[in-house]
Amino acid sequence: MKNIIKINFLIFIGLILFANTERIKEKMYDDVIGSGCFRRFNGTHQFGCSSNFFGSSGVLHSISSKADLDFILENPRSAPYVAVLTPYLFTKENVLRIRDEGGKSVSGIVLINNVEQMTHFSGESKCPNQYSSIKEQSCDENRPDSLWNPLGSGLLLEDFKFPIYYVSDNDTIDKILNCFSRFNNYDKENQASRSLCSIEITTPMAGAGNSEICLRRSKPSVVLYPTKYCEPLEGSSIFATLFPREHTDDLNSDSIDAKEKFILLSTRIDTASMFEGLGLGAMDSLVSFATLLSIGHVLSKILEEKNLSPNRKNFNVLFMFFNGESFDYIGSQRLVYDLQKLSFPRNHHRRPISMDQISFMIDIGTLDDLSNIKVITAKPVPQANTLLQLLNSYNRQFNISFDSMETFNLPPTSAQSFLRENLSFPVAILNSKPTNKFYHSIYDDAYNIKYKYYNKSELYNFNELMNSKKAADLFNGDSIQMKIRNISSVVAFALYEMLTDSTYHDNEDKYANPILIDEFLYCFLESADCPLFKAASHPNSLPALPVPPSRYISVYRAYQDTAIWTYRLLGYLMSTKQKISKENCTILPLHWFSGYNNTGECRLTTQNTTKAISPAFADPDYDWKSGKYSSWTESTWTMFSARIYVRPSRIHETLVLSFGFIVLILSFVTVYLVNGKSETLFENIPVSSTSTEPAAC
Repeated sequence: MKNIIKINFLIFIGLILFANTERIKEKMYDDVIGSGCFRRFNGTHQFGCSSNFFGSSGVLHSISSKADLDFILENPRSAPYVAVLTPYLFTKENVLRIRDEGGKSVSGIVLINNVEQMTHFSGESKCPNQYSSIKEQSCDENRPDSLWNPLGSGLLLEDFKFPIYYVSDNDTIDKILNCFSRFNNYDKENQASRSLCSIEITTPMAGAGNSEICLRRSKPSVVLYPTKYCEPLEGSSIFATLFPREHTDDLNSDSIDAKEKFILLSTRIDTASMFEGLGLGAMDSLVSFATLLSIGHVLSKILEEKNLSPNRKNFNVLFMFFNGESFDYIGSQRLVYDLQKLSFPRNHHRRPISMDQISFMIDIGTLDDLSNIKVITAKPVPQANTLLQLLNSYNRQFNISFDSMETFNLPPTSAQSFLRENLSFPVAILNSKPTNKFYHSIYDDAYNIKYKYYNKSELYNFNELMNSKKAADLFNGDSIQMKIRNISSVVAFALYEMLTDSTYHDNEDKYANPILIDEFLYCFLESADCPLFKAASHPNSLPALPVPPSRYISVYRAYQDTAIWTYRLLGYLMSTKQKISKENCTILPLHWFSGYNNTGECRLTTQNTTKAISPAFADPDYDWKSGKYSSWTESTWTMFSARIYVRPSRIHETLVLSFGFIVLILSFVTVYLVNGKSETLFENIPVSSTSTEPAAC
């Protein structure tokens, strides 16, 4: 009985001590809210960052000059350090110097959101997707006039053995800098003799090596219950046709309709950055995304009836919104592969499409300058000459400069995938001179394109066209909304004439709707809980999160919110309204939308999805070093976290350790003495001093 009481007492004391320990532990650390750099692979290399498995710790040291950097690299007093950098100092020269010279003296980098003195910030290379472009590509880092991202640092394509953690919250930044100032920023020569403010960053990556090695380690044949060390980058590309295609019940048919021809209009919907979940890609791809969506919207309104010219009666317009183009053209490579295999579209009760059925492709690249557009071709393309003439003829009131350019130094757009297969493929790229200072970075945001939300959707229907006077009354002529409205109107009218062989005359003076563009940009730059997304959803749908959708392609298990919203927008904006009740609007391609002001409407849609995963992952014998296809994968991880704490001095640590040893030795001695005198100290006392004889029967 006594032993049970002793055990219960010890357990009780242990629980009290454990609870106190947890509370003390919570007081020791202060969480740092931010986003981590993570690791990706291609067929030959690994890129990105990783911490140690249990986290990488170091003393915080704010870098404001070269002398600060020299201190932690050449004269460290209390290593390891974690360098705190601003974007202005987060240059390739400084970061690579920390990586190459830091050794054991630097265990990480914290990038804080302080934009003072920052003039540019781009982690992408100067020639994006250089090794998956056409062989004749002439973009060369040694020739500044040939560069498509002249301010790129290339840090996205570097490998770091330590974590890089980005902090944007101002309160958290102040907490870090105040901690550094209070404990670290004085008497630096004697830092080892006192307590110092430190940080622990935990961003461990499971994968290593390259895609081939990582995927081989993840195969089920290696172990009974395999662990995924990395996964392919994949998602969905979204497409729609201007006119509904003929329905077929023969799902196994692989025969094409040779008479059916297409004009392919394409752009990309994805972007990239160094940090998980960050990167809006406003100028690098969202502007062209909005432009193509607006073009499709205008064409669907002015060509609701298929009144094409007799020699183009079998023509259709195929709109492709590619996903994964930032990583060696994942989406467009897959489409070319599927077109060659006659597996596009996939079992949608429509006949397959081949490369030969595409009579002309217009690829909308980066539109950094919406007033000066180049129509770029690799070789002479008659359709491109016709397009240029029509663009200039409809451009009189918009003052946009359209010029032609024939060159092998093509911009990094989806057209590269088609031209790699056939350099004579009829394609024209609409692109402007690269001026984006924040290409593929966390700072390519609303401010970078000078976006201001006008919020006029309560007064005017964004799913209708708008006349020039009303647009000029509502929007500033130099606004990004009006600039996108102008170019999308011109391109739509030019395509109208190419399809109908007749000039577009609009007696009602209707053009692209800047309110639609305003709402689109708001949804993707400010909040997905927006009027446009609500109108393109099913009635009574749950509201979206009040944050912008992620536009990074990510992996299969990730939530592909940009692809989902693109699918819904194409269905809502590029479809024809039907006079059908909600009860009868249930079988695709009929779709019931909330519509403008949640009034509800049935629409005949043409949009669908197609795979955006590299063909390399469909071939078990693929040569990963060939460079034929994109081979990007992403490492798996369990958590991202960071926390600051005060690390005790070496003397304090030594004293605590010594005191611990003394207590341990005294404990052993005490236990030994107590055990030797246990019979005296713990004498067995009878429960009762009297005994009772059993009663007689």
